[in-house]
Amino acid sequence: MATKRIKHENEFTEALQATGLTLVDFDAPWCPPCKVLSPILDELHESYDGAINLLKVNCDELPALAAQFGVMSMPTVIFFQQGQPVEKLIGLRPKEAYTSLIAKYLLPSQSA
Repeated sequence: MATKRIKHENEFTEALQATGLTLVDFDAPWCPPCKVLSPILDELHESYDGAINLLKVNCDELPALAAQFGVMSMPTVIFFQQGQPVEKLIGLRPKEAYTSLIAKYLLPSQSA
């Protein structure tokens, strides 16, 4: 699945039905750290060659969706496994923080 910008809450629900690991980036266009994070997540999405899904949610356009997942500051990236939230990273983190969590959920037998 390509990176998808969510425009409606029902779109979000449908997109979470995708199997595997999905990263949801809760952001806003006016947020400087979000602008730094966006290309990092896009690069990760490309480098994993379809093994992860990437959704982007503009908190200004969908505040109820952000509130549903307890997003209090941006950027917030929530990792979903089989449609269920499993990890939440708040604020801009180094690329390695995202790659280590991706590895944890893509290769669960190796992280034990």
